[in-house]
Amino acid sequence: MATNKRIADEPAYVLHRYDWSESSLILEVFTRHYGRIALVAKGAKKPTSSFRPILLPLQPLHVAYGGDAEIRTLRSAEWQGGHVMPTGDALLSGYYLNELLLTLLARDDPHAALFDIYSRVVQIIASEHDEVLQGALRTFELLLLREVGFLPPLNVQTMTLTPLEDEESYVLVPEGGLRQAHTEDRASLRGADWLRLHTALQDHTPFTTTLRACAELMGALKPQLRALLHYHCGVKTLRTRQMMLDIQSL
Repeated sequence: MATNKRIADEPAYVLHRYDWSESSLILEVFTRHYGRIALVAKGAKKPTSSFRPILLPLQPLHVAYGGDAEIRTLRSAEWQGGHVMPTGDALLSGYYLNELLLTLLARDDPHAALFDIYSRVVQIIASEHDEVLQGALRTFELLLLREVGFLPPLNVQTMTLTPLEDEESYVLVPEGGLRQAHTEDRASLRGADWLRLHTALQDHTPFTTTLRACAELMGALKPQLRALLHYHCGVKTLRTRQMMLDIQSL
């Protein structure tokens, strides 16, 4: 819902930017208190614009904006520092997070806790700590799916609400949620593993606890989360995911 209220000093990240005119840009921005919003950055493409070096993805900003249209007007943007732009696989991982947010979050729907988690994952991406990056991505996927209501409870079988058995294998499928694994399922986790993830997600610090819980499960967890995300994003393969595959095949 649009507002003509003037907003100042709002924590934000640019998710995507595209040309609006010869000199201006439209920005898709993830803000902490107002969710995903669209802003026009007038004159941002001019060589003399103060916006030009600031409006980059994966960089922590504080922004001010106003207006009563669906696309508000950016008044100011200040870089908050902390890290340089990621490169290589790390940069693609950041673009992947942004694509998920653009696809799954409605505009003007606040998700302050998710914003804070996104900020932590961006810091991990920028630090190039490869040993924790995959776990951080899986953790973000789980928390994003839960935040938007697409992750079923991980302590019961979805269709029957039957409690999980520790040593039985279960699989998370897009159409039916969590169910007992079949012989043809390519990836599954033990009931004890799903229960550990369920408990971690309920913690008051879910990012840290879920990151720990994911550490030994990523090989089997990744394809199940990928299938669920593709299903809810309405695509066979996300663009950034395909870019990663293309680069790895070179």
